[in-house]
Amino acid sequence: GLDGCGKSTQMELLAAGLRERGYVVLVTREPGGTVLGEAIRDVLLDPRYHGMSARAEALLYAAARAHLVRQVIRPVLEDGQVVLCDRYLDSSLAYQGYGRGLGIEDIITLNVWATECLFPDLTLFLDLDDTLCSERLTAVPDRLEAEDEDFHRRVAEGYRELLTLHPHRIRRVDARGTEAEVQERVRAVIEEELELFSH
Repeated sequence: GLDGCGKSTQMELLAAGLRERGYVVLVTREPGGTVLGEAIRDVLLDPRYHGMSARAEALLYAAARAHLVRQVIRPVLEDGQVVLCDRYLDSSLAYQGYGRGLGIEDIITLNVWATECLFPDLTLFLDLDDTLCSERLTAVPDRLEAEDEDFHRRVAEGYRELLTLHPHRIRRVDARGTEAEVQERVRAVIEEELELFSH
């Protein structure tokens, strides 16, 4: 979802719930999750680089993702752990594919190569009105948060379009309400799709 939708909080609550049920859970984020990834994150979000070309931005996200998958996600999955990632491929599709106007075909091709075809079992789209998202942001905006309303509108529309294109993999969660109310909706979707809360 958009920045300010509550995804980081909901991911931590979900991780805690899964751990209570005996799962070993890795929580990571994008861009980031590795020393290299965090360095790339610093570049991507630094307002000094306002005006970065859309293609350079997409390549930097893919580079951070490629390293995270190779160094962290694949080994953890092979060990039987659950991975929760704050952003992944669908964020690139929404932000660079739709928000930057690069189109989803090239973004998919780039990321299939970068991740060696590692796609999530399930993507949760925390859907919250972009005005409410903006109101929740209290810190100095980073380079992407500082983009204009039209950009954020295109990103939100992109997420909703992805929902219709990939209903087998992406699920919408209404992000309005209290943290507990949203978490209840998150867990309901997880249980319906992956049955992780049934034992």
